Amino acid sequence: MAIQSSRYRPSLIALHWLTLVLLAAVYATMELRGLFPRGSVPRDLMKTSHYFLGLAVFCLTWVRLGLRATGTTPPILPEPPRWQLLLARLVALALYALMLAMPVLGYLVLNAHGVAPSLGGWSLPVLFEPGPELGGQLEAWHEGIATAGYWLVGLHAAAAIYHHHVRHDDTLVRMSLRG
Repeated sequence: MAIQSSRYRPSLIALHWLTLVLLAAVYATMELRGLFPRGSVPRDLMKTSHYFLGLAVFCLTWVRLGLRATGTTPPILPEPPRWQLLLARLVALALYALMLAMPVLGYLVLNAHGVAPSLGGWSLPVLFEPGPELGGQLEAWHEGIATAGYWLVGLHAAAAIYHHHVRHDDTLVRMSLRG
């Protein structure tokens, strides 16, 4: 009988915290772009950084999902109530959906505005005829889901802190950088 670890694998822990850093940078680039005038080099740099950081989150999320699929999730000790486990799964699912959907939606926003982003000199295709109405709608969805992302990340962090300081279980320790 194999002994199950009480911690996530080091690769998943590293990817979890790297994803957090990248998500913070994704949000920061969009929040900070408003400090610069439209058409300026710094503003364009913020937008370009936002695209590449979003793509990095998208790719890392697929790697994380692959690693999660090939391993087991360590149990929380002591085990929390069933409703908390269900809520944790729903929030994790929502976060993964957000990290996969937002870069795709961002790409569609660019397409709707007639922009074909390039990756290292290779231009990605424009998938449909540009249109300002569609572009505005897609952009509104992108921004609305991004706002929901703030709440989801906040809920995720608050739950980890609650489990650590109130319930005194190992939820936070399982994903801690400290071994």
